[in-house]
Amino acid sequence: MKRHVLVAASVAAVFALLAGPLWAGGGSEKKKDPAPAGSIASEAVPEAGTPARTAPVQARSWAGTIPAPEFPSGMEWLNVDVPPTLASLKGKVALLDFWTYGCINCIHNLPYIEKLRKEFPDELVVLGVHSAKFATEGKTENLRNIILRYGIGYPVVNDADFAVWSIWGPQGWPTLALIDPAGNIVGAQSGEGFYDTFREIIVSLIAEFRARGQIDPRPLEVKLEREGRPSPLLSFPGKVRADSPGDRLFIADSGRDRVILARPADGEILDIIGGGPGFSDGDFREARFRNPQGMALSPDGSTLYVADTGNHAIRAVDLRRKRVGTIAGTGTQAEEYPPEPGTGVRTALSSPWDLESDGPFLYIAMAGSHQIWRMDTRSGELKPLAGSGAEGVLDAPGAEAELAQPSGLSLSPDRRLYFADSEASSIRWVDLSREDAPVFTLAGSGVGLFEFGADDGRGRDARFQHPLGVLWRRDGIFVADTYNHRIRRIDPATAEVSTIAGGDGGYRDGAEARFNEPGGITQAGEKLVVADTNNHSIRVVDPVSGKTSTLVLKGYEKFARRQFGGTAPAVRLPSAAADPGPAEIRIHLQLPRGYKPNVEAASAFSLKVEGSGIRLTGPTELVLPGPTFPLRFSADFSPGEGVLVLELSLVYCEEGKESLCYLERKTLELPYRIATGAGRNLDFRYTVLP
Repeated sequence: MKRHVLVAASVAAVFALLAGPLWAGGGSEKKKDPAPAGSIASEAVPEAGTPARTAPVQARSWAGTIPAPEFPSGMEWLNVDVPPTLASLKGKVALLDFWTYGCINCIHNLPYIEKLRKEFPDELVVLGVHSAKFATEGKTENLRNIILRYGIGYPVVNDADFAVWSIWGPQGWPTLALIDPAGNIVGAQSGEGFYDTFREIIVSLIAEFRARGQIDPRPLEVKLEREGRPSPLLSFPGKVRADSPGDRLFIADSGRDRVILARPADGEILDIIGGGPGFSDGDFREARFRNPQGMALSPDGSTLYVADTGNHAIRAVDLRRKRVGTIAGTGTQAEEYPPEPGTGVRTALSSPWDLESDGPFLYIAMAGSHQIWRMDTRSGELKPLAGSGAEGVLDAPGAEAELAQPSGLSLSPDRRLYFADSEASSIRWVDLSREDAPVFTLAGSGVGLFEFGADDGRGRDARFQHPLGVLWRRDGIFVADTYNHRIRRIDPATAEVSTIAGGDGGYRDGAEARFNEPGGITQAGEKLVVADTNNHSIRVVDPVSGKTSTLVLKGYEKFARRQFGGTAPAVRLPSAAADPGPAEIRIHLQLPRGYKPNVEAASAFSLKVEGSGIRLTGPTELVLPGPTFPLRFSADFSPGEGVLVLELSLVYCEEGKESLCYLERKTLELPYRIATGAGRNLDFRYTVLP
């Protein structure tokens, strides 16, 4: 475990090291290029280590003396309409988070940043500085997607050209800096394990500046990227696992914290496992996951193992009894680095990202500690198989090898465990036939964390960019080359790499397919099934021709009520009136321009009466693919009043992107009055906002 120090401002440099270590922290990735002189990177900062407990900070004033440098003008900001300036944040403690979105340590910090925001909603402002490691990460639309994926609710600047980075000079990702309410630099820390110390410093700063009358409680104006966006039926699906003999496809619907079971042939949803974010066992309705990713099936197909990444746990889904249990992990990230071996739920893990089954054993891609672990599901024993815990690219016997955020696993019959080593942009493998489990690089540079690209070629001449998925088949090793938006094939005999589908990011079916950061890949029959993460969709690829189609999920209406706990968000519409007598209730639904009801996936509508004066005489529940509007319900009216309640699950799509589904789930409250002289029918209008 490495030691870190709080970095404070000085006259000679924006950052200079304070004397003596103040707390333990770590878990960061160093930037390749040297930082400018006079920055934190020019000082002797120790190498990053691991998340750790932190010691109390010294009792002192944490007010700074050197003004924080202002953000350069003309940069792209997200989650705000007007770019913030440090000058405008006077009166608040500001936390700057230098991060890059593929970095697991940066992801680990996000919950603790959010925790601080909730604890100090009026006094603390968080600003994300996204300085991209990978080329794809530097594109604003991709950064917007990651903000949506992780629910980031504070301003983030796209520092793709390292303009802010070069001013502040952090040494690696993540680095967090504090600015006091007078706009002066307090200090900074790289890596994880920042929360306890930062919290104490923030409390101290608030007390000191409140006593001076220099705390401004007014909220920072934000405009979140999620506002005004349609809700996709799938949300950032991370991984897929097909069970061809059982005609089942399991989808890690990561953005909705659940697993969907569907038929791969037609997309019919058979069940939904999990009901939202959390960490609890129980039946499919009660169970809770947090950002689930990779999955594996037991040899008899009765148990689905799930890498519950956000809960740092392994879950076991009993598919016969329809119950979820926890078999490994405590629900929180391991404090020791690398995590200590142990047994079952007494053993803390660190971001398990994918699983592979091998008889009674489970192999775990432990992305958070740069290792591959093995679990004996009979005894619950858990221990590392490959990776020392050091982040790097070193082929060696398992205990000595260095891995870099392994995120995908696939086992071949000749006992090779292939893995997508995402931060090394390489495809590597572990020889399970040998007791020392040596690690080898099959394709990708194999020399460092900053050698990436999109080149086809042989072995170490080929280049990938942060691949997350790998699949062994008899006809090759297939790779979800995530940041290149491609599906690649490797010949295991020659290590020749070729591209079979994809290219520039986007969405398109057919022979010239486009993907958007595909994260998972599996096999259903002779086809490849891909979790196309940023397109919120499941794609089906012919590995010979590369021709691609989108699997449209159907039957969600059967589970919509269960998924929303029985009711959906309610909207009350203006009251309407009608004369007594036989008539219709007409509900006019208006979709945003450029959208239309999906003709392949059914929408569902259910109407009931709460009050007097209306007797429904026709069907009260409608399940319609491609419904037309207005919806019409027959009724007899008599004097009275009340409220009609319409529950709707409307599946719609963009024109030209019919296979990408969005969902509007609402409860419409429709007040009415039946009285003479009001008109014949009851008409209500509701607009689905984009």
